[in-house]
Amino acid sequence: MGSTVVARKIRKSFATGRRGRRRVTEVLKGVDLSVEVGEMVSIVGPSGSGKSTLLYCLSGLEAADEGSIEVMGRQVVHARRSVLAKIRSGHVGFVFQSYNLIPSLSVGDNVSLPARLAGRPMSARQTRAALESVGLAGRERDRPGDLSGGEQQRVAIARALVGGADVVFADEPTGALDSQNGREVLRMLRSIGDDPQRSVVMVTHDLEAASLADRVLVLRDGRVVRELGRSTAAQILEAMEVPA
Repeated sequence: MGSTVVARKIRKSFATGRRGRRRVTEVLKGVDLSVEVGEMVSIVGPSGSGKSTLLYCLSGLEAADEGSIEVMGRQVVHARRSVLAKIRSGHVGFVFQSYNLIPSLSVGDNVSLPARLAGRPMSARQTRAALESVGLAGRERDRPGDLSGGEQQRVAIARALVGGADVVFADEPTGALDSQNGREVLRMLRSIGDDPQRSVVMVTHDLEAASLADRVLVLRDGRVVRELGRSTAAQILEAMEVPA
């Protein structure tokens, strides 16, 4: 076993307001965490606790101010853009609440785009296989607008995996879905977490979704205040409500 993500003393602040009235808000206050291969980790907490900011810092989409973040042994904090691009294209997959598909491209082209941008173009056969793996066989020529929300999220999962991602970061992946489609998307993410070569890090407000994870981190005011093993939604809620 090894770690896909290791973070130490992560700090992140945002400045708001105009010059002379600028206000600095510290969003992450020295966060430590690690994610093992073959593991699914959920991050929960109240609105404004820093969940999404933490996820974006871990994945390199947002720059942390201080600390250390290693993804597959590569340092993310203060890394050059070219290094970050290699880490994201070679090791990281993303699943967002809003799907982030390109409406003007076909479903197949959306799936294969990250690989093409990374200089590893996919064959039509590989694209079809990726869509088959998420239950969308034969839909490669459709446009995203032809699909339901749940189907679009499955396309996003296929896109996250085609580059051979070692770790998939999911930000509220079921937030825009009905319960049935949400369960299907969670099943797919759970299966990725069961892969002994991959990991999933998921931010969610849905405690039932969080309960599928191997570990649950409770974030409050920019700090990890609780860490739970496999837990029920009720146990997670209790951990969120108990003062640190």
